[in-house]
Amino acid sequence: MARSDTILSLDIGGTKMLAALVRGNVVSETHTMATPRNGDPEAWLSALFEAIGSWQEHYDTVGVAVTGIIDEGCWSPLNRRTLDIPDRFPLIETVARLSGARGVLAANDAQAAAWGEYAFGAGQGHDLVFLTISTGVGGGIVVNGRLLGGLAGHFGQFRSLGEEGRALEDKVSGHWIAAEAVPHQPGATARDVFEAAATGHGWAQAIIETSARQTALLCGNIQLALDPARIVIGGGIGLAPGYLESVRRALGGLPPRLTPQLHPAALAEKAGVVGIADLARRQN
Repeated sequence: MARSDTILSLDIGGTKMLAALVRGNVVSETHTMATPRNGDPEAWLSALFEAIGSWQEHYDTVGVAVTGIIDEGCWSPLNRRTLDIPDRFPLIETVARLSGARGVLAANDAQAAAWGEYAFGAGQGHDLVFLTISTGVGGGIVVNGRLLGGLAGHFGQFRSLGEEGRALEDKVSGHWIAAEAVPHQPGATARDVFEAAATGHGWAQAIIETSARQTALLCGNIQLALDPARIVIGGGIGLAPGYLESVRRALGGLPPRLTPQLHPAALAEKAGVVGIADLARRQN
């Protein structure tokens, strides 16, 4: 593999950190670590780069996709329930120092995944909105072949009156699903809730259906606002067995013209690393 053609991609979410060597849309090596729930992001990144130290000779460029927002190379949280980090952590500067790479690009993880699905996955070159339903809820928008940056696509941060300022993702995400399960199965993860639903537990089915209805409402509103050709759904919750079908059922009463065209993410958990790799390649 030519060094100049290979990108080191990092995808840092609220649950895990995924490192990968990517060429085009081909992922050749991966390494996964849990994302710490507290502490210093520099310590997390130092541990990650120590674990993948043998990869250094294979890349010149690094792409970093993170939950939260990137502004002038600095990383800040948008929802501390998803991942609590300091405001304006110098992400690009830190990754450049730890990696020794000649180029570093950072972007929001869902925006990177949106580009991955547009360029190589379920988007197939169509205008799209990407939604990731996971530890939190993120999104990205591609219009006329261009990825919208900044705050565009942060659908999980939508608010409504009477909700005490809570973000939409706090009523949909894996964190919410696990919290709702506490009275029924203390200590259950979102995965445990899906397993309980699959074996006929009504409380688990109700939790998942409630999350899916919120996602369906969001998709309907996105369709009215942006009219994308496709809405691509990814993330550990979005791609969990039966979830997308539940969202489609919740949309069943809409007229055909108002009904979003929902597609499962083709790249699954690789969407972020493939997308940020392609964006970093294009920048450099």
